[in-house]
Amino acid sequence: VVVVVVVVVGGRVVVVVVVVVVVGGRVAVVVVVGGRVVVVVVVGGRVVVVLVVVVLGASVVPEGTAAVVVGSTASSPPQAAASRAPARSIRWTCMARTYPSGCHRGGVSAARSLRHDVLVVCPPGLEELVVGELIDLGAKRTRPHKGSVVTDLTTRQLYAANRHLRCATRVLVRVAGFTARTFADLERRLGEVDWSPWLSNEAQPTYRVTSRGSQLRHTGAIEERFAAALGTGHADGPGQLVVVRVSRDRFTISVDSSGAPLHERGWRQATAKAPLRESVAAALLLAAGRAPGGGRDFAFRRWPCFEPGTWASVTATADSPVAPTPVILGADRDAGAVESARSNAERAGVADLVEFRQAPVSDLEAPGGGPGHLVTNPPWGGRLSPGGDLRNLYATLGTVAAGRLAGWGLGLLVADRVLARQVRPGLTESLHLDLGGQRATYLTGRLSGVS
Repeated sequence: VVVVVVVVVGGRVVVVVVVVVVVGGRVAVVVVVGGRVVVVVVVGGRVVVVLVVVVLGASVVPEGTAAVVVGSTASSPPQAAASRAPARSIRWTCMARTYPSGCHRGGVSAARSLRHDVLVVCPPGLEELVVGELIDLGAKRTRPHKGSVVTDLTTRQLYAANRHLRCATRVLVRVAGFTARTFADLERRLGEVDWSPWLSNEAQPTYRVTSRGSQLRHTGAIEERFAAALGTGHADGPGQLVVVRVSRDRFTISVDSSGAPLHERGWRQATAKAPLRESVAAALLLAAGRAPGGGRDFAFRRWPCFEPGTWASVTATADSPVAPTPVILGADRDAGAVESARSNAERAGVADLVEFRQAPVSDLEAPGGGPGHLVTNPPWGGRLSPGGDLRNLYATLGTVAAGRLAGWGLGLLVADRVLARQVRPGLTESLHLDLGGQRATYLTGRLSGVS
């Protein structure tokens, strides 16, 4: 008996050829899937031989095998995959391997090249900078949207994105997408999703649900269906954010690979008034020289499909020698702001690379080493100086900078472009940002000397 089964998995068509041969009361089942030949010999309803033959040079690192025996009771799926049942439904196919379909398909070498559909979330206005960072990591296809970038990454690139991206907020991995117009449809479709690569038996899922223009509008009721399908995990288990977006009845489900927002690297514990988010500061400066994620954890490290070897290769690359660090000078007139910056730099291990000064704008002096860049975020008025005369402050900054930093590059983050003309007219609008509901513009240019 020869049976040909065509299965669609993750948008790909997989042809499964099953050959059943009965010889002397023994049943032999030969299954060909994607270049792999699996031979099962059944005697008396029991599987006595499972032989896996690898062809076409494919590597196999089996974590277990599920078998369906012709004419007898099917053997049970492996314990690792069934640990979350019945809360998390797992579909089994004849002779299907039990490594998670999202991460280990085809063995370790293939898993590193497996491409994940990814949504990189970032502050609105930084999308093109994130695109550039992703391209530097080897991403081939990127599509920016407001506040995010859609791309596809290998497992290694996914890990590297979490460790290296400076302008992003978090990295989401798409798990499933389907259409559901009733709660019965939603429950059925959730039962078809394989959650085993992303959620361990102990994990505690949390949900972020949005719904627009759909039959299922009640986000709380949607969350209840997810909780019923995925279970609650253990009280002391790691948290895992599941992001659900419903638009015109189309569900897009993602898991967060980052954990805490990426700009929370664990170093910035002391802050001054009106602090600038680290990802925005990195976008303004785009300074290189140190890996930003060395001292914190990431959600993907607790996924069942986590690959320690791949992660080790990412961290080893990050710790390799880098280009010399330029002279960096940080100054503020507020003593508390200077002390906060210094203590944060010490926690990050870069205090010896930065010189800190408490000084007003009028005392601005260029450090040695030739022309560089002046990047500043002066008061915006509503944040720190209500009713103050910011015009004089901006004019002083422009006069001092032009006189002492002629030929230097200038980066100026402002909420009022009219005030920015007091520093230097004709600056280029490089970035348009939305920072906590406040629109801001990042202006760049070059300082010319004063006559």
